Amino acid sequence: MVHEKVSRIEILKVPVDIVQPEDLEDVIKSLFDDDRNHHLVLLSMADLMRARRSGEFRTYVNQADLVIPISRSIISTARFIKRREPVRYEPFDFIIRAMATIERWNRSIYFFGSSKKHLGLAEKNIRDTFPQLRIVGRHSGYVSKAFMPQIIQAIRKATPTLLLVGRGVHGGERWIQRNLKNFESGLYLWCSDVLDVFAKKRHRPSKTMFDHGSEWLHYLPGRPWHIFRIYTWFRMKMIALWYRLRRY
Repeated sequence: MVHEKVSRIEILKVPVDIVQPEDLEDVIKSLFDDDRNHHLVLLSMADLMRARRSGEFRTYVNQADLVIPISRSIISTARFIKRREPVRYEPFDFIIRAMATIERWNRSIYFFGSSKKHLGLAEKNIRDTFPQLRIVGRHSGYVSKAFMPQIIQAIRKATPTLLLVGRGVHGGERWIQRNLKNFESGLYLWCSDVLDVFAKKRHRPSKTMFDHGSEWLHYLPGRPWHIFRIYTWFRMKMIALWYRLRRY
C-alpha cells in the first residue's frame, strides 16, 4: 500500500480505498513525493459494476494507487456485506483538496480536456482560486489521434505533478491506462466534468443532493439515459445480497 493511512478493501471484488479526510493531504503528498507514476480513480456505482467485468477498465481500476468512492450506494453496499465503511468524497471537493495540496508544496498541474474556450475559462478561474498553483500547460481534449503524440510529448516536457484529464479526450479514463507508460512520474486523474465546472459552464449537484445520494437526478435532464442506471443499482443490490448470504 502506498501509505500507512490508506486501507484497501474489496467491495464485490473491486478495490476501494479508505482515506480519512484528515489524512488526505498526507496521502496525496506521499504519492507525488516518490517520483513514480500513480493514477487515481474516482469510483462511482456504475464504475464499480463495470470494473467487475474483465477487460481494460477492470485493469485500470485494479492497478490504481488510490480508488476513492464517490457514490453513496458503494458505502451502503460495504456496510451491508459487513466490510469496513469507506469515506465517500464529492469529486469536485476531492480535486479542490488535491490542488490545494499541490499548491501548498509548490508543485504543478497540467489540464487536458474540455473545449479550448472552456479550458481557458477554467484556467482563469483556477488561477483566481489558487494564485500560487503552477499551471505548466493545458490542451483541449478534442484533438485527432494523429496529433496525440505531440500532446504526450508536451506533457512529458512539462512534467506536471498532476495531470487532470477531462471531457473530450479520446478513450476517456482509459486514455490514462493506455498512456501511463509514456510518462515518468506524477499523478493522473480523470474526471469528466471537472474542467467545465471550473469554467462555470456546468454545475455540480448541490451538497444536499450529494449527501442524500441523489446527485444522479442533477444530471438526468441533460443525460436522460442515466435513468437506466436504476437497473445497475438493482443488479448491484442483488449481487451484494448473494455475497452477504454466502457468509452465513
